[in-house]
Amino acid sequence: MSGREGGKKKPLRQPKKQAKEMGEEDKAFKQKQKEEQKKLEELKAKAAGKDPLATGGIKKSGKK
Repeated sequence: MSGREGGKKKPLRQPKKQAKEMGEEDKAFKQKQKEEQKKLEELKAKAAGKDPLATGGIKKSGKK
């Protein structure tokens, strides 16, 4: 082995993939995903405004 061959070799470049034409099914699927994402964001915003359900954990007694 000579010194020039050592180390990692660069991988060959892959040709860029061409953008596919989206069919009606793909468009409907993407739209459905966007709507679900919006619903999740709204629910998260609602949940953030409320107090946490389980707070405290171990309760300490008033006695010392």
